[in-house]
Amino acid sequence: MRKIVDEDMENREGAGDSMIVGEAAEKGVPDRTIPDDSGSRKAEITESVRPFGLGDKIGYMFGDFGNDFSFIFASNYLMVFYTKVLGLGGYVVGLLFLGARFVDAFTDVTMGRIVDNLQPAKDGRFRSWIRRMSIPVAVASSMMYLYFVRDWAYSAKLTYVIFTYLLWGSFCYTAINIPYGSMASVISPDVKERASLSTFRSIGASLAGFVIGVLVPLIVYETDAGGNQIVKPVHFTLTAFAFGILAVVCYFLCYTLCRERVAFEKKQGETQSAGELLRGLAGNRPLLALVFAALILLLATMLTQAMNNYLFLDYFKNAKALAAANVVGIAGALLLAPFITGIVSKFGKKEAGAVGMLGAGAVYLLLFALRVRSILLFMVLLFLGSLGTGLFNMIIWAFITDIIDYQEIVTGRREDGTVYAVYSFARKVGQALAGGLGGFVLTAIGYISQAPSQTEAVAERIYTVATLAPGLCYLAVFLILQFAYPLTRRKVEKNAAILRERRGQKEKV
Repeated sequence: MRKIVDEDMENREGAGDSMIVGEAAEKGVPDRTIPDDSGSRKAEITESVRPFGLGDKIGYMFGDFGNDFSFIFASNYLMVFYTKVLGLGGYVVGLLFLGARFVDAFTDVTMGRIVDNLQPAKDGRFRSWIRRMSIPVAVASSMMYLYFVRDWAYSAKLTYVIFTYLLWGSFCYTAINIPYGSMASVISPDVKERASLSTFRSIGASLAGFVIGVLVPLIVYETDAGGNQIVKPVHFTLTAFAFGILAVVCYFLCYTLCRERVAFEKKQGETQSAGELLRGLAGNRPLLALVFAALILLLATMLTQAMNNYLFLDYFKNAKALAAANVVGIAGALLLAPFITGIVSKFGKKEAGAVGMLGAGAVYLLLFALRVRSILLFMVLLFLGSLGTGLFNMIIWAFITDIIDYQEIVTGRREDGTVYAVYSFARKVGQALAGGLGGFVLTAIGYISQAPSQTEAVAERIYTVATLAPGLCYLAVFLILQFAYPLTRRKVEKNAAILRERRGQKEKV
């Protein structure tokens, strides 16, 4: 069996050991090493691990497909459900979204520490959580869209909203998303293979966005006798339950097709204080840069998706066109998918992502300046912008695996779950700021949630928010990637070589 142990890690307090599971399996030896009570290491066969291949990529794609049946649906339509079905004010929804992120500050990092420190189950350290949490997260998501709650007293309605939103986002979704995202770093130790997982994950997200973006507007909206776009409350509930079932199917495919090949075992008695953890993370410059970039990116993306509902309802006055706009927004990413590996290999992840964000920011600022009234022209420019955002989103998950490697080099610890949890928390903050800011903005510009239509002045303000805000945010992400994120293509390749050398030096048969 091969045990690959970092030479420097042995001399650092609390450092962990690692091994390549796939290579062991190919040689017909046990897949993992499990410490016994005395602290020595003994081998135990868990399951045969096949070589990395297309099945892992497709399985990982279905994982984000399942995640986004709840995440994208909530990001795009939960505010609409709360305001137009339940009748809550935009500022109340904004406070809910922001307040929940304070809870996530604890639950996300706690979940990361749990998956890093618990001994792996027979089906893996991270993969086992997909099995455990697939049904709970689907049920929790579905429970957020019960239309009959609109008839409850306001206090009961508010209690329901707070409880179900926290149950889904801060607990159930966290308990499956943190392990799922962390799993990419142990499916394969190869940098190019992990980059391909990022691409397939983004394809899964794009497909979920396509399904939700196309079907939901056609299902939950209708036109009244006065020509106004209104929602159908019952259809929200039915759609949520259907998406819950589909999410469970996707999680099952992810669990079935993916395998963990790199196992990192903790030495017995290993401890790490909160101060040590914070100091280690605070010194991770790539992580901090990506956290800020992700926060701003999610703020722009989620705010745009949320505001597009109101943009097509009240500015273009064509809710059906929203489905077409959602297709156009996803098309750029899907068209780029076959070329991502070549682009990253030639230019690097940082370099390609920065160019994509610069282009997207320029397109949205152009939309703001033109004050477009033609839906066709708006969609053409939206497609051009989606090429930039799609390029970055296709490779963003591979940034995380590079950062996990960097953390191991700097601190001597392998902390997949913790690093991913910090990044996931940043994404949730971006989502919350988008939802919260969206609610505050709707109130500030004079939006009346129960009115069948909005004034022309309000419609113009909606257009301004939907174009200017993402334009400025995307340019900010470009600046962060260009000047603050240090992991260039050359640096990533150097780090990978350092880890290979360290582990090779301590290879034991």
